Amino acid sequence: MSTLLHIDSSARTSGSISRQLTAAFVEQWQAKNAGAKVIHRDLASDPLPHITEALLGAYFTPPEGRSPEQAELIKQSDQLVDELLAADTLVIGVPMYNFAPPSTLKAWIDHVFRAGRTFRYTETGPVGLATGKKAVIILSRGGMYSQGPMEALDFQGKYIKSALAFIGITDVELVVAEGVAMGEEAVKNAVAGARQQISAVV
Repeated sequence: MSTLLHIDSSARTSGSISRQLTAAFVEQWQAKNAGAKVIHRDLASDPLPHITEALLGAYFTPPEGRSPEQAELIKQSDQLVDELLAADTLVIGVPMYNFAPPSTLKAWIDHVFRAGRTFRYTETGPVGLATGKKAVIILSRGGMYSQGPMEALDFQGKYIKSALAFIGITDVELVVAEGVAMGEEAVKNAVAGARQQISAVV
């Protein structure tokens, strides 16, 4: 059975362009994958704790050597990794905050990028272990960053795409809705264009 991991990271629960578009993707994906499973992870309503020294210690301690406290501390991270590894497809909604993805999404990345689980070190460098997946990254941003004077500040999609490649997810599509802070007509055009991209990807 196919499994979709649906991640929303927008701080806005209403009026969010990225949430609107991830929901559109899920709807179309489910129509083409009847009976498939969808795992929804909302990083705004259920934020993840940021990395601490204690959690790092649990990460780098073999399971058999972890203390009861470390075993308890790492449970949530293990669950997040299990969700990721179980998925065939990922759709991640990523608004731009100060030229970058939300810190809530960075926290998710810090929990699922785990040596020995989603990547491993070799003599020739790290190798991703979360292979065989397709990811659709839905980017929303208020300005125009795909070209023009602000292009140099577009770290949003590049970061997510590079990070996923590190753990072996290289089949990545970027769906962009930009200029959404430039008035109602700009929002309408951006959303319509992104929906067309979504239909093509699905």
